[in-house]
Amino acid sequence: MSALNWLSGQAFSVLGQHIIWSDMIGNVLGLAALALGWRRSVWSWPAQLLSGLILVVAYATAHLSGGIGKQLVVITVALWGWARWRRGLRAEGDVAVRFASWRERGLLAAGLALGTLLVGGLFTAYPALSWNPWPDAYIFVGTLAAMVAQARGWVEFWFAWLAVDLVGVPLAFSSGLVFSALVYVVYFILVIAGMRAWWLRTRVLRTRTGSVLEGAAA
Repeated sequence: MSALNWLSGQAFSVLGQHIIWSDMIGNVLGLAALALGWRRSVWSWPAQLLSGLILVVAYATAHLSGGIGKQLVVITVALWGWARWRRGLRAEGDVAVRFASWRERGLLAAGLALGTLLVGGLFTAYPALSWNPWPDAYIFVGTLAAMVAQARGWVEFWFAWLAVDLVGVPLAFSSGLVFSALVYVVYFILVIAGMRAWWLRTRVLRTRTGSVLEGAAA
């Protein structure tokens, strides 16, 4: 219980906003998960999993049942993504990345739109689940869409995170959540760097594939 009490305690304050240890550590682990995803490290998923578990404590401390439910869904998707990357490593020795096909992009966009409508409607019907239903639904579903794209090795993973940040940063600042807003700003920087790294990786893979095909033809 002492560890849980410590996680529920106040770490510091930012412009009048009290930050508890679980909130800070959970968000820092989320940043680490994104940075590891940039490096295509399978440890990205355990970091995301641990982030979700610690954020459950943060939401429980704040008596936000909706936040707990969202993190449990994130944890489930993280377990699936971890298993998928581990299978890829065993089969190919590396995490393969590529651009999604137009069909896959359409399905991802449709899932984001439909998911936002369904979750936003749920949050609106049950106000206790969210203090700002529609933006919160968009950010939540967008996060899940990004994780699914990451698990499949799509470069669009980074575009999904960018779409989340474009709403998350101004929403957090306007709501007075300075720490959360600063976390989203760091997310934005990592997203740009990760997007470039994965994009360049697809060019390397295309070059290698082309060389192999030319060698086979010769």
